[in-house]
Amino acid sequence: MGKTIRRNLVLKELDIKELQDGNRRVFSIRFIKINGESVFFPRAVASGLKGNMKDNRLRSVIPVDEDGKNTAHVYPVRIDNIIEFNGWRVTM
Repeated sequence: MGKTIRRNLVLKELDIKELQDGNRRVFSIRFIKINGESVFFPRAVASGLKGNMKDNRLRSVIPVDEDGKNTAHVYPVRIDNIIEFNGWRVTM
């Protein structure tokens, strides 16, 4: 995994929830949970959470299947814990 992407660009990508054709924007993401567990979703979409996510430095994602259907619950992700996005290593 030699390619890198800056975190601010990842956050801009996560803010794009829908494509121009109306479909949800699908991406892959790897992040570290608070307990230290590494989580990888090969297909996920951005979601929303209650509360002020920007002040708390959080984004939320939900894993989806090949048809775009949700496969699990919403995961809150600390932006500092995102380590991979669409196969690119995330850097500051």
